Parts: sequence; C-alpha cells; structure tokens
Amino acid sequence: MSELYNELQSLAPDGYAVGLHIRFATPLVYHSRYPADWVEHYNAHSYYLRDPLVFWGIGTTGTRRWSEIPLPDPFGLLKKAAAYGMKFGAVSSYGPITSRSMAGICSSTREFTDAEMDVLADITERLHIAAKPPSELTKAQIEALQCIANGDRHSAAAAKLGISESAFKARLNSARIRLEARTTSEAVRKAREYRML
Repeated sequence: MSELYNELQSLAPDGYAVGLHIRFATPLVYHSRYPADWVEHYNAHSYYLRDPLVFWGIGTTGTRRWSEIPLPDPFGLLKKAAAYGMKFGAVSSYGPITSRSMAGICSSTREFTDAEMDVLADITERLHIAAKPPSELTKAQIEALQCIANGDRHSAAAAKLGISESAFKARLNSARIRLEARTTSEAVRKAREYRML
C-alpha cells in the first residue's frame, strides 16, 4: 500500500487523502497527506458530516474534479479548503456501497487533467483491492493475537489459554497467514485496523 500512497503523492504533491472500505460511515483504513492545518480544522468541525465530496463518493462511483461535483455545498467547505491552499482537486470512488473506497487529491495551482483523473481512478481501484479485509479469523486466532497485543509472552499466553506453546505458535502462524502478515506484530496491527481485536 505504501507504493500506492507514493503514486498518489507523485500525482498530487499538494496533498491527498484515502478512505478505504467505508462501512457504516467509517473507513477501515484512513490515510491523509492533506495539509495538516486543514485536517485539524476539518476534524475539529466534523466537516465529514457535511462534505459534498464525501456524499458524492458514497452515493456513486467514478472520478470527478471538485468543480464538477453536482451537489450543493451549503457550508462552503470547498471555499474553506481553498483558503488552506487546496484550490483544485479531484475525488475517485470505487467499490460496492457496502464497502466503498475513496481517494481525493488536491492542487494549489491547477485543475487535474483527464489523464491524471484516469491515474487517480486506477490507484483508487488498486488501493481498494490491496486493502481488502481478510476472511474472518477464528476465535482461537483472535485470542492468540489478543494475548500478544496485551503484551503476553508466548509461554504466558499459552498457559493463559490452557494450550501448549507450540499450539499457541501455530495459532499465531495461521493468523499471520490469514492476515497476509509477515510478522506477528504486523498481524496484530492489521487485526486492529480491521477491527478484529
């Protein structure tokens, strides 16, 4: 995913934001490189509840320049964003309504070209696929990861669960495989991101 974020950074050096697999108004993964002062202001005022770009992206799929979004902006969020140097931008939305992914990019100097819009759509689709949540973990795998997340060592965690240390390690290994994680700490991080812990 970091390679895809780098591609977005190259496309939009003035900033970007990504919300992946949005369910019940909450993204599974959120990553922003919009100007920090704008992000702080945006979050402090809960603008996501009134953002026409978010409403457009949740309601449809495709890629549009901010200036082409056909929704009203009664709170003037786009004008407020422009005051933070985000004068032009584009948003891309991909995936089913039950697990929608969105990416936004901004520029302080110009509109994005059609070719850049195509690149944004492609990156959004690839991010959606890359961040696809794994199949559910078993109760035993979750227990093992939770022990590690709580700071337990293997032997203590195995004793706590009433299993051998080798059985505990097998649970961790199967959880890593299912989460496509290289290490146990990465598996714990992913399980937290996917709200499994």
